[in-house]
Amino acid sequence: MSKIDSQKDTALKIIQTLQKQGYIALFAGGCVRDDLLGRTPKDYDVATDAYPEEVEELFPKTLPIGKAFGVIAVVEGNDMVEVATFREEVGTLDGRHPETIMFSAAKEDALRRDFTINGMFYDPVKEQLHDYVHGQRDLQLRIVTAIGKPEERFREDHLRMLRAVRFAHNLGFALDPETEKAIRNMAHLIEKISAERIEAELTRILTDSAKPGQALKHLHELGLMQYTLPELVPMVGQQQPPQFHPEGDVFEHTCMMLDLMNEDRPDEPSYSPREIAYTVLLHDVGKPPTASIGPGTDGKDRIRFDGHASVGAEMAEQILIRLKFPNTEKKNIKAAIGGHMRFMDVQNMRASKLRQLIGAATFDLEMELHRLDCLGSHRMLDNFDFVRGYQEQMANEPILPEPWINGRDLIEMGIGEGRLIGRILKETYEAQMEDRFKSKDEALDWIKAHYQA
Repeated sequence: MSKIDSQKDTALKIIQTLQKQGYIALFAGGCVRDDLLGRTPKDYDVATDAYPEEVEELFPKTLPIGKAFGVIAVVEGNDMVEVATFREEVGTLDGRHPETIMFSAAKEDALRRDFTINGMFYDPVKEQLHDYVHGQRDLQLRIVTAIGKPEERFREDHLRMLRAVRFAHNLGFALDPETEKAIRNMAHLIEKISAERIEAELTRILTDSAKPGQALKHLHELGLMQYTLPELVPMVGQQQPPQFHPEGDVFEHTCMMLDLMNEDRPDEPSYSPREIAYTVLLHDVGKPPTASIGPGTDGKDRIRFDGHASVGAEMAEQILIRLKFPNTEKKNIKAAIGGHMRFMDVQNMRASKLRQLIGAATFDLEMELHRLDCLGSHRMLDNFDFVRGYQEQMANEPILPEPWINGRDLIEMGIGEGRLIGRILKETYEAQMEDRFKSKDEALDWIKAHYQA
């Protein structure tokens, strides 16, 4: 049994237990929506008229994860199901949390939720849908509509504006016109939301949407991008050399790459979906600040972006710091962006440089960025194919072999200066990878000839 099936069974048992005690208990929110759409829910939540203390009394193991808001987690084995008491919410403290809550009935609980498609309840015992907000209608119409007045829903919780975009693009729905209008008018309020919350929504938009590039365009059109990812705004309209980028400006190029992420993805990549999404998203963020006019390889003036990879890597790092990214992912994304122009030269690289490129911890991430970069522009994959071919040639030996020479060898030879040791080790290792030596003894002889003459 899958994890989600096990949780569903546990949630059903919880509902049955509550109903046997005379309480109303129903599946609530996203799981109802997904079941009606024939999608696999991410989790199952229960809503009830039982008070939190009554839920705690009925089940042997519970956690008061949000007791102040009427939410108790019921734990059974490896499953944890959130059980929430029907409630109304009044006012807002910070654009995210209500001033006060009052326990209520199912209809009132539905009316305080965000969107109609998330405001339905389902009784799995009686097999009965409870729809007070026309959620089923909007599922059929394939639209995301705020419950009641959109302005009120977004004033209560500003993050709902990003959630609206997420649901629309994750489900392939449109935004209801009045809901969309309210977002345009209130987009600036998203600045009041914490970076962690914004990152979580942006990540789900980028990783769960069938066409993340179209979702990013929607964020820009609604005015949300300028308050969540302002560094990307200058990419809009930033022209590029048409001979390399016939697709258009930097923003269009980035959106096209994002849309291509879900096509022909590598099997079992070493990077996470979030890493490739943000690597693609930010890989050219350094182009607008480095744009200039200068001679191209044909001697004619064109738009140039000299140093944009390194500038973009530094900018990406600051963006990821603001979004509270883990250090490892932040480091990997920065490295991939900083080195993404190296693929232009792979066919002319010395073997040692090529092997170091392939042997890097971020190589898979860099290769996928390069593949998408090509497909989102000139569509020429000759450098990508060259590297893949070289990998196949090297399949029977380590890309980065153990170095034959170490610092102790050099010290024993009487070479004691630190910088010189580092230089010799680097040169010797590169020569080893280029097969200029057949053994450690040959390497030592080479060092003696060059540095002990």
